Amino acid sequence: MKKPRCKICRRLRVGLLPACEKSMIRKPYPPGRKGKRPTRALSEYGRELREKQKLRFLYNLKEKQFRKYVKQILEKRGTAKNLSDLLIKTLERRLDNVVFRLGLASTRAQARQLVSHCHFLVNGKKVNIPSYQVNKGDKISVSESSRKKNIFKNLSLQAEKKELPSWVSTDFKKLEGKIKSLPSLTEVAPPVELPMIFEFYSR
Repeated sequence: MKKPRCKICRRLRVGLLPACEKSMIRKPYPPGRKGKRPTRALSEYGRELREKQKLRFLYNLKEKQFRKYVKQILEKRGTAKNLSDLLIKTLERRLDNVVFRLGLASTRAQARQLVSHCHFLVNGKKVNIPSYQVNKGDKISVSESSRKKNIFKNLSLQAEKKELPSWVSTDFKKLEGKIKSLPSLTEVAPPVELPMIFEFYSR
């Protein structure tokens, strides 16, 4: 999984995982003939496509699902103050992303799998839908039946290494976290030109 992902990162020039960032430093060129392939200037469409792919891969989403999110946001054009902020809030509030942000999973891909396998509760109720939208004040916890699994056993030992965003808080000993506020575009700051994504889907 990691090797293909790193190739994607090198092609898109963005690090999605720590291992990919190291790979990009070691090989600062797109996958292919060791950097000897001449690089051509991207067209406007090509730039928009690349920015779209960056955000889609960052949140580990299929094209159909990602397109649905963007189209829903575009329908609010003219009524919403900031489409970019609204899109990021929607993506960040996905349950799989929140589990990742809480430090209860090491990657979004792992978080998605854990959510799908019913390992998490939202406000005391099991939720196995990765796209479930959490709200301010929601409590996310590891289910009682899953707490003895190896993947969760060492989380409290790794707590000091976790850098959590300000809009969430996690009690690693209790294996639970809380949504303190909704995320902002300024805090998330994805390495993407978001307006280009809207232009891509407006064609």
